[in-house]
Amino acid sequence: MKSDPAGLIIGISIGVVIGVLLAVLGFFCFRYQRRRSQIGNSSSRRAATVPIHQNGVDSCAPVSDSSIGSESPKSVVQHSISFWLGGLKKASVISASGILEYSYKDLQKATFNFTTLIGQGAFGPVYKAQMMTGETVAVKVLASNSRQGEREFQTEVMLLGRLHHRNLVNLVGYCAEKGQHILIYVYMSRGSLASHLYGEKNTPLSWDVRMQVALDVARGLEYLHDGAVPPVIHRDIKSSNILLDASMRARVSDFGLSREEIVDKNVSNIQGTFGYLDPEYISTRNFTKKSDVYSYGVLLFELIAGRNPLQGLMEYVELAAMNTEGNVGWEEIVDSRLDGKFDLQELNDVAALAYKCVNRVPKKRPSMRDIVQVLSRIIKMRNHSKQHRKSSSARVDDITINIDQLAHRSPHSVHQRVESMDSTADSCDI
Repeated sequence: MKSDPAGLIIGISIGVVIGVLLAVLGFFCFRYQRRRSQIGNSSSRRAATVPIHQNGVDSCAPVSDSSIGSESPKSVVQHSISFWLGGLKKASVISASGILEYSYKDLQKATFNFTTLIGQGAFGPVYKAQMMTGETVAVKVLASNSRQGEREFQTEVMLLGRLHHRNLVNLVGYCAEKGQHILIYVYMSRGSLASHLYGEKNTPLSWDVRMQVALDVARGLEYLHDGAVPPVIHRDIKSSNILLDASMRARVSDFGLSREEIVDKNVSNIQGTFGYLDPEYISTRNFTKKSDVYSYGVLLFELIAGRNPLQGLMEYVELAAMNTEGNVGWEEIVDSRLDGKFDLQELNDVAALAYKCVNRVPKKRPSMRDIVQVLSRIIKMRNHSKQHRKSSSARVDDITINIDQLAHRSPHSVHQRVESMDSTADSCDI
């Protein structure tokens, strides 16, 4: 009978511990479900508060990924097993990404009830917004009929929370409220590269600007491939995803299809934009850094030729390559709007680099670091040549000024100068 009080105490203690554990577990489950309701799967929800425009500036059609389709029984089981840990981790990563969360009401006010449309992409419409702080931003809204937008939303928030580079478009905030998924970016006042290459409202880009854009994009990709830990593969490099600021400096945008290199690279369906897709990726369903390099090579030729990949750009390039052997003679594909205002040697060097990027064999393509070095050297040589010409021109101007000054001297001083020269000559003769 003496042991009964001890057993009672032990039983009560165990009950208290179990109760505390259940309370803690219930608290975390409540927090997770609340976050999941905001950022979780909302494909079944349809929001009619934001107008969705069907026609946009992005003329390149994206294709879907296998992850968007229906799940297999095996994946359903795996999803059920990782439901608590995986889902909770994803929600906590987004909340801890350092990206600010904005209210839907504030964004509605900043965009004048979503009427300031400035673009349209696969993700959804993009609006210009004036925040209460005075900052101008771009607000991208997930289209209610988007099949891939939900996953892109989570990818962009989680990736851009840790990726920061002057040649990447910075994500400054997000909103997951009222059935909407919204991303807020730094505003790029000059719009997309595509709008400048093909838009009638903008003046044609000069050769120098095109090469600076090419270098800016290369630096952004180099950071993703070699500077980010773990490395990131963008998977959707194209002219409509390159944005320009007020100084015409370029930044890479749209990371919804991006993946960290450590994840499984094999997919059953293709994901990306036709015309920019690596043929090796299409045949093997395996994406690598060299897949980005191929897309970048297409972009380089797009800058050179001013022709969209959907307009037969690569067929045009291949025909030219048969005559150039990939090294010289690329002037036949140059954008006519340049009016011949480009350096021929520079053109051949850049085109030869682009042709290496689109090699059918991924191993033969250069790395983004190699590309940055080549383009930097080309631009540096051009700038050095310009400075040399300027300095030569300045020396010619100085000589002209000295002659003019001599011509404006008084006859007396000129006479004295001539006499002194004559006397010097006489003395030399003697």
